[in-house]
Amino acid sequence: MILFRCFPWDREAGQRVRGGPLWFPRMLQGDGRHDNPSLYGCLYLSTEPVSPLVERLARFRGRGLTTGKLTTAGRAVALAAVALPEEAEIVDLDEPAVLASEDLRPSLVATGERSLTQAYAARLFGSHPGAAGLRWWSTFESRWPNVTVFDRAADTLAVEDVHALTLEDDVVDEAARFLGLPVVA
Repeated sequence: MILFRCFPWDREAGQRVRGGPLWFPRMLQGDGRHDNPSLYGCLYLSTEPVSPLVERLARFRGRGLTTGKLTTAGRAVALAAVALPEEAEIVDLDEPAVLASEDLRPSLVATGERSLTQAYAARLFGSHPGAAGLRWWSTFESRWPNVTVFDRAADTLAVEDVHALTLEDDVVDEAARFLGLPVVA
């Protein structure tokens, strides 16, 4: 399966080191939806390329989208297409039978209260030792499946494509329109 990730890209970095598309930023984690850095590092990806970009640009609502907003700490924001093997086990939190068997409610999966989402993620990580990650829906658009990939699946990931985003990219235009961000060239 192909998943997409937005990240500040260091073009000189290797794929699996800081600044690369497959680097798990475990030491920087703790505030994210499924972060549990004492147990695992994770990457937040999506089946839809627009979803991680909307997540990244949402904080700019009410302002114009400029080239500067497509950089972080002097690095270009890039979109990576990452392959995860089709046979990888994913705990699908959009599947009613999984929610029932795991004693979860949809409102808990989508809550913004990180102490709750991190707690169920830690529990699922432990109870599904073969799982590569968790599938859940974007809180911006429920039709955008997101996948939190655990670092225990790192060796199964491969980069299919990575490129720095510009204001001219179709995915940037789509994200800007979704968020109501006027593009300021």
